[in-house]
Amino acid sequence: MDFVSIRIITDDVARLVAFYERATGARAAWATEDFAELRTAGATLAIASTRTVPLFAQGSARPAENHSVITEFLVEDVDRVYRELTGFVTDVVSEPTTMPWGNRSLLFRDPDGNLVNFFTPVTPAAKEKFAR
Repeated sequence: MDFVSIRIITDDVARLVAFYERATGARAAWATEDFAELRTAGATLAIASTRTVPLFAQGSARPAENHSVITEFLVEDVDRVYRELTGFVTDVVSEPTTMPWGNRSLLFRDPDGNLVNFFTPVTPAAKEKFAR
């Protein structure tokens, strides 16, 4: 089994796609006005409209209600990315901080309130874990 994507359900696909394109530098591939994907080397971030939810099960997902998942992106230099996003990302939860497990992490919220973590491994063990 391979983990390939995470999907965010939103009331405003265009707004959320524009946010993630700017934040990540990835370009979205649009399938319909209700569904787009931002592909990275490791996984895909899918963004879908609430209009797609009934295709799975009516009421099974609600936008802007996530309080338990953090979407994470490995970046080359989290401090540089933080400087570049200053003024664009308006809901910073935690400025770049070195975590006990060896990653330097920037935690912020997207326009729907979902938590996003951009991180850079900084200790030898963390660098080895994420070596490509």
